[in-house]
This record gives sequence, structure tokens and C-alpha cells, in this order.
Amino acid sequence: MTRTPAWAQTWTVLRALVAVLIAAAIVAQAVRTIGGAMDAGRDVGTTVTNFFSFFTILSNVGAVIVLLWAAVWFWTRGRNAASEPRGLGLMLASVTTYMIVTGIVYNTLLRGVELPQGTTVPWSNEVLHVVGPAFLLLDLFLAPRRRCLGWGAIGVVLIFPLVWVAYTLLRGENVVNPVNGDHWWYPYPFLNPHLGSWASVWFWVGVIAVALGVAAAGVVWVSRIRGRVRQPEPALAT
Repeated sequence: MTRTPAWAQTWTVLRALVAVLIAAAIVAQAVRTIGGAMDAGRDVGTTVTNFFSFFTILSNVGAVIVLLWAAVWFWTRGRNAASEPRGLGLMLASVTTYMIVTGIVYNTLLRGVELPQGTTVPWSNEVLHVVGPAFLLLDLFLAPRRRCLGWGAIGVVLIFPLVWVAYTLLRGENVVNPVNGDHWWYPYPFLNPHLGSWASVWFWVGVIAVALGVAAAGVVWVSRIRGRVRQPEPALAT
């Protein structure tokens, strides 16, 4: 079923619609957060930077871009292709991994915790943490034209999370929290050493790193089962 032209068209439309939904959720939360900062006289520049420092927001922004990229590729070049281009395949593997881990971390560690991003928009929160991750998981198994990736793709997928962790921990102690005036700001409680210790922070960094590695390996494994390759990929083939 997933290789029929009708299914390919249907799933591509779904990709575009979900991308628009996620984008709307990001905008709705941004308007609430930034508008709240303006109304309260808080530093808007810091608020905007903090908003786009959440792994959830960045993962969802990435998902919007890549899902729209996949839809445009299919409608312009992909109808008769055996599989998606390597770059698109890598980016789909990346955002799928990030969104799956976002959904797991939020629903196991953060659901019910008030995050320092202003008043949460309930429907937006569910789209960003449940609907989006669930769709990307389904996309992994049901989307047409999935490319077979080499195991080296796992390293590519993990680059962004490593950069994000370094950025978050280096920036955290050098930002004044615009909400309460603390001389530090971290996007998530488990990354905040002032709520525990640096040992606990590194523990959770390790746990999430393992989760990301396992998720990335699983995504690549599924791609290898589902994907079709016309020629070897020298940079990423096993």
C-alpha cells in the first residue's frame, strides 16, 4: 500500500498539513510568550532567544522545514523516483529522532511541569509534544520513497543534539532570567544545576544522549529495512 501512487500523494498532503499545524503551534506559543514579556516589561530580546533555545521548539521548527521540503520534493521531482535524495533522507532521520525523543522526554519527565516560557498554549503544547512526534514516528513506517541510510548516518543525526547541549550549558550561567531575575537560565529543570547539582545534570545529559543514540539507531534501522537504493552511498554506506 505504501508504494502506490495514491498513497504517496495522500501521505505527502498529510506531511504538508502537519507541517502547517506544527508551524501554527509554534507561532501561537511564540505570540503568547513574547507578548507576555512585552506586557510585563521584560527583556524581549532575551525572551525570544530563550524561546528558540528549547530543544522542543528547535526540533519542531526542523520538522516543519523538512516535512515541507519532502512535500515540495515529491511534487516537483519525486513522483517517479525510487527513493528520496540522500540529504532529505538524512534530515528526515534527524528530525524524526529529535521529535521522538522530545515526545518521550516531555511525557515522562516534564508533563505537568510549568516551563519558564510564559503561559503555555494548551493546544499548541499538545501539538508540539504529542501530535508532531507521533506523526514523525508514523512517517518513519508509512511514508513512501524512504531511503536506505548507512549506519554512519547515526553520527550525522547526533551532531545537532551535541551542539545544543554545549550551547545550553555554556549559555545557562550567563543569562539573566527575564521572568524572576535569576542570574542563570536553563530551558529544562533537569539541566538546571541550581535545582540539583552538576552531577544530576550530567546524569540526565547521559540518559538523554543514550535515548538519542538508541532512537537514531532505530530510525536508521527502519530506513534500512524500508529503503530502496539504486547505487551505493560511499559516505554513509556500511
